[in-house]
Amino acid sequence: MQPTLKGKTLFITGASRGIGLAIALRAAKDGANVVVAAKTTEPHPKLPGTIYTAAKEIEAAGGRALPHVLDVRFEDQVAAAVARAVEAFGGIDILVNNASAISLTGTEATDMKRYDLMHGINTRGTFLCSKHCIPHLRKAENPHVLNISPPLNMEERWFAPHVAYTLAKFGMSLCVLGMAAEFRAAGIAFNALWPMTTIDTAAVRNVVGGAALASRSRTPQIMADAAHLILTKPSRSFSGNFCVDEVLLREHGVTEFERYLVTPGCTPQRDFFV
Repeated sequence: MQPTLKGKTLFITGASRGIGLAIALRAAKDGANVVVAAKTTEPHPKLPGTIYTAAKEIEAAGGRALPHVLDVRFEDQVAAAVARAVEAFGGIDILVNNASAISLTGTEATDMKRYDLMHGINTRGTFLCSKHCIPHLRKAENPHVLNISPPLNMEERWFAPHVAYTLAKFGMSLCVLGMAAEFRAAGIAFNALWPMTTIDTAAVRNVVGGAALASRSRTPQIMADAAHLILTKPSRSFSGNFCVDEVLLREHGVTEFERYLVTPGCTPQRDFFV
């Protein structure tokens, strides 16, 4: 039998678009319940999708959706979102910490409001959502937390170009390192997933490299397929891992990656954290 997320409840931050939505839709194909926890409620000219359009896509794909407005920087909002998820679906099986803010600026060019935003969403938001979901994950049959964050490679080349952003993303990865050990006895898995190449997301188009880079990227579907592999593994035996999408998929027999390309035949741009 193929591993499935049927009947599982996923709480996904930043699920209104991009990688978060792709993970949600892959789970929905199995018949999962998805909490779309994100900030966007009204259409934005540069940011496609809202929590409501995402919910419609999830339901059309075969899942059940609960759109919920959430800014992960605020504990009262996180607590309310988790409580509503449990009320709606009876518990939480999986948390995906996907919400993230990015600014690829050097130290002198980094405004402290932007610094605080990145750390508030990336590191603090990941810690906060994990903290509030853990009591419910303890009750789940195969509980997983997946952080969309890079491998912990402590080399200066990952930090020098954008210290503030790297600190904020590595903070998410450090949560994996620590919490995997802290909650091993409880059977809750904590893992990280990062792309081998750039992914065609709003961040890539609007912040990192524009349409030119997006055209040399892979689609979010590759991250969704890799996430599905992780989230269907036994939580007690697969935890504390820093996975890279292509590497993980190859380990599971995938050899054809052309289908993930935005532009057929192109050589995708390698991600700067890999």
